[in-house]
Amino acid sequence: MKKSILLVIVLAVPFVSGQDQRAVEIVRRVTELMSQPNVKSLGTQTITTSSGKQRTFEFEAWTGNRGEKSLTRYTKPAAIRGQAFLTLNNADDIWTYFPRTKRVRKLASHAKKQKVQGSDFTYEDMGGGDVFMVKFVPRYLGEELKNGDVCHKVELIGIQPEDPPYPKIILWARTSDFVPVFLDYYDETDFNIKSLSMTDIQDIEGIPTAMKMVMTDHKEKSSTSMVNLEVTYQWTPPKNFFSERNLKK
Repeated sequence: MKKSILLVIVLAVPFVSGQDQRAVEIVRRVTELMSQPNVKSLGTQTITTSSGKQRTFEFEAWTGNRGEKSLTRYTKPAAIRGQAFLTLNNADDIWTYFPRTKRVRKLASHAKKQKVQGSDFTYEDMGGGDVFMVKFVPRYLGEELKNGDVCHKVELIGIQPEDPPYPKIILWARTSDFVPVFLDYYDETDFNIKSLSMTDIQDIEGIPTAMKMVMTDHKEKSSTSMVNLEVTYQWTPPKNFFSERNLKK
């Protein structure tokens, strides 16, 4: 699911140096690109455990208001068909629906750090909006080759009062178009706990789009691959589409 992995700036810092200002601009460009007004997609999600066992799901997903809202519904396999989750306020509010019980359940706020369907993506990872801009202070680290592309390398340090999803993130975005191709996520001990690789960049309706995303958990030795089968940005959500009631459809 894509999600749709990210991203004037308002930061709680008194001064931004010339070098940092460059990082601010890069993060702004990445955020603009990754937070399109509305997105509709179909895709597959394959979880590979540390033992090599794989599970594959198919899903349909929608995002609105530049990633601030999202709804994901699983379509295959039959055992989970109809399961869905809704996120609002950049995944600060989460609801889930299980067709067997026909009940909608609102998750506690800390649930946003839980894995989605046992994958290596958390609900928070699949949130969008301007999280990188408002919850992190960026620092430019120069240019570096990543995934075969010349990229801007930016360090993002979380602003703790803003409850950042991770204490630190390293981001690589292509110098040619600011498409992010790789992210490293760090915990409080500065251990690189996860990495996200984005490949097969295609032009979809004039917008460069990663058709494959792989999240690797370095602690669990597992990974989750998400492949976009169809993507469109020419979609407008009907009234009340992102609602608890619509989870049951």
